[in-house]
Amino acid sequence: MVGFENLVEVPPMRKTTVGYDVPEGVDIRGRYDAEFATILTKDALQFVASLQRQFTSHIKYAMDCRKEAKLRYNSGALPTFDPATKPVRDADWLCVPPPPSVADRRVEITGPVERKMVINALNSGAKVFMADFEDALAPNWENLMRGHINLRDAVRGTISYHDKARNRVYKLNEQTAKLFVRPRGWHLPEAHVLIDGQPAAGCLVDFGLYFFHNWSAFRRNQGQGFGPFFYLPKMEHSREARIWNNVFTAAEKMAGIENGSIRATVLIETLPAVFQMDEILYELRDHSVGLNCGRWDYIFSYVKTFQAHPDRLLPDRVLVGMGQHFMRSYSDLLIRTCHRRGVHAMGGMAAQIPIRDDPRANEAALALVRKDKIREVLAGHDGTWAAHPGLIPAIMEVFDAHMGGGPNQIQSAKREDAAGVAAEDLLQTPRGVRSMEGLRLNTRVGIQYVAAWLTGSGSVPLYNLMEDAATAEISRVQNWQWLRYGVELDGDGLGVRVTAELFGRVVEEEMERIEREVGKERFSKGMYREACKIFARQCTAPTLDDFLTLDAYNHIVVHHPLASSRL
Repeated sequence: MVGFENLVEVPPMRKTTVGYDVPEGVDIRGRYDAEFATILTKDALQFVASLQRQFTSHIKYAMDCRKEAKLRYNSGALPTFDPATKPVRDADWLCVPPPPSVADRRVEITGPVERKMVINALNSGAKVFMADFEDALAPNWENLMRGHINLRDAVRGTISYHDKARNRVYKLNEQTAKLFVRPRGWHLPEAHVLIDGQPAAGCLVDFGLYFFHNWSAFRRNQGQGFGPFFYLPKMEHSREARIWNNVFTAAEKMAGIENGSIRATVLIETLPAVFQMDEILYELRDHSVGLNCGRWDYIFSYVKTFQAHPDRLLPDRVLVGMGQHFMRSYSDLLIRTCHRRGVHAMGGMAAQIPIRDDPRANEAALALVRKDKIREVLAGHDGTWAAHPGLIPAIMEVFDAHMGGGPNQIQSAKREDAAGVAAEDLLQTPRGVRSMEGLRLNTRVGIQYVAAWLTGSGSVPLYNLMEDAATAEISRVQNWQWLRYGVELDGDGLGVRVTAELFGRVVEEEMERIEREVGKERFSKGMYREACKIFARQCTAPTLDDFLTLDAYNHIVVHHPLASSRL
């Protein structure tokens, strides 16, 4: 799946007395820890291995199909609705009804599976907390394993955290948000877990370990007889949804629970997937609880899909919002599709974070959030995302005021007017200018995000926004696109073209600015120089890498060859 030429190999000790007890064909290369061993039990690993063996060929085929689609787009083809599946789009069918425990999802909060974050998010007042193993998490071994421990304790209601610096103990309230878990995408490997000599699929490790340890307690404590609940990222085609549906069915069979117990919301965050929404829901119709507008990754995917189309250049990323026709069309069609099929249509992320030292700027930011959320609820969305607990009261107030008293708008906002959304609407090139400040912001945000990711943080506050891998990806691919086609920066009167020389100068100047902003000590101790090399290399590469995190992942893998044993 990915090369590991830069990973760190820890030399073996002369003698080992402990190790993970693993089934045949499974090898754990992550550091041994007795607490981690309570997650990496032999039975849990056997379950993960069974999923890997059953579905690895299907995953490989799906990834090969992605490559073929990329070649078509790079040769001038455009994504469109598949004529072969028109009967699915035209037929009248419904997904199973939403479970009562998650009928009301009007505000959802997201964040990494870090212990304090899990507690605060579950206590935040949101209806749902999406605990993230994907874009908001740097998937080093420690983060992954501690994340599973944290979720196990959260599902059982026993999680607590002692903040020694503040001398404060955090624990769960009586009433908490419902827990959804987002595993990694199909394309990401887990290099610390080898199955039959090959890295396991990261998503199957995330799903398998979480499901194995928590399905029973979750159904008892959170799901009211349903669950567990998931968010599914980065899909490009319904064949990928079919794999997930089969994974869910296999897991339900293992647990001895009824088909349709597991439920999942799919993030529509790639341009090809917007033409497959009916088909994705159809494949998951026994396990679906809707679709979500993953709008930041969607913008990233627009650039990636059209990387060989110089007539489809994006303006400054701050100008690519929901007011753009192609983004509004995507949202409208998602709402119409979901409500026609009887499931939730979830809105996008509010990435703002409170500005505590500037009340005027904070109120201006909240006004933008309210405006965006009013647009979503009036369009017919059943709920939305927030990146910070401080936004939840304002967003909840907006949805409460416009939802008409019901738990969702599935029956009341059918959006038949969106039936006419065509491929041309979904592909319309966004309008706006390109500026030197846009190039600088992309570079500054991208480098700082990669630096944080390399040191273990996947969710990073930058310039009053919570940045994750999706926004860093937009920065990277937009810089690459502008460099590839030598675009003119027409937004600030400079009229210069983006060249390798100009970009090199921007990188140097933005590194100096980052050092001033974070301070010399933090800059010298951080991984800013390493991040700069990775980010600049990807922006100037002759071929656009599919994902920033695939390249950067090599730098956070640490192998411990003697971590597992067969007892």
